[in-house]
Amino acid sequence: MSETSPRLRAELEGIPTYKPGRPAAAAGGPVAYKLSSNENPYPPLPGVMETVMAAAGSFNRYPDLACTALSQELAGRFGVPVSHIATGTGSVGVAQQLVQSTSGPGDEVIYAWRSFEAYPIITRISGATPVQVPLTPGEVHDLDAMARAITDRTRLIFVCNPNNPTGTAVRRAELEAFLDRVPKDILVVIDEAYREFIRDPEVPDGVELYRERPNVCVLRTFSKAYGLAGLRVGFAIAHEPVAAALRKTAVPFGVSQLAQDAAIASLNAEDELLGRVGSLVCERNRVVEALREQGWTVPETQANFVWLRLGERTADFAEACERAGVVVRGYAPDGVRITIGETEANDIFLKAAEGYRSRL
Repeated sequence: MSETSPRLRAELEGIPTYKPGRPAAAAGGPVAYKLSSNENPYPPLPGVMETVMAAAGSFNRYPDLACTALSQELAGRFGVPVSHIATGTGSVGVAQQLVQSTSGPGDEVIYAWRSFEAYPIITRISGATPVQVPLTPGEVHDLDAMARAITDRTRLIFVCNPNNPTGTAVRRAELEAFLDRVPKDILVVIDEAYREFIRDPEVPDGVELYRERPNVCVLRTFSKAYGLAGLRVGFAIAHEPVAAALRKTAVPFGVSQLAQDAAIASLNAEDELLGRVGSLVCERNRVVEALREQGWTVPETQANFVWLRLGERTADFAEACERAGVVVRGYAPDGVRITIGETEANDIFLKAAEGYRSRL
């Protein structure tokens, strides 16, 4: 008897599986820290744990499908209509809904590379064609090249700002000039997962750009600065046609009630949030300065991580860091991303980087 298997879509062939940051595991060695995922090292904000504990008592019930209370809170926070808010399972979940809403076989999705690892995956899952535009030598989006890559097949453009994994950010003048060149029937998604860590006043707030441009959609998340990575809640701010499409493509009941309630509680703890983000930015600046003093070339970062372009040394450097007690994220054959974590973890990383540098 011959063996057969179900027929699967041909588009799935060759699509890489998303690779999460490796966990830290100290097998009899030094204390290990995980700097391989862009997580917040702090515990949940004040009031969040109590809110989640209360919500846990009713998780035998379905969550609010429309995320009504959270959407109203976000609409008030950003001064936008509730109908312009769409939620999802993290900003990556909303990003996938955007691709599904705009692009299919024969369509093209443009994004910088290297950029967020999920972009090529969600594009190919939808059957669309990914168009990767190399970063500039300074590790920033090459917006001129991205504009030249637009064709009559282009349906969506991702601009990751700040960019993951390089941390670099596009400034206002360049981004507005780029948006002026994009045809109005092409959706531009400004992915601002790391917005809270920006300190450069010339980096624009995507929400302000959205207000005057119906083809601009902004992605935000509670996974990074707000420290809710494990609860999976993100959102988009977009004009009505796009926001309505996102609600149609959302997984029903995808955002749990625990996540919804925790997100609202986190929004209400903004003072504490800003203090924690400020501390992480100070640590980021310290790490960047120390690396440059060691002789490394470090792009200006506006996120909660730093980037080292190491080429063929990527895997070797990552292994050296792990032996020292910190797990970083290697993107072979390009480089390594290091999340800013606890001071102790950052110190271990800097010592490992200094030792590695001395052997070059």
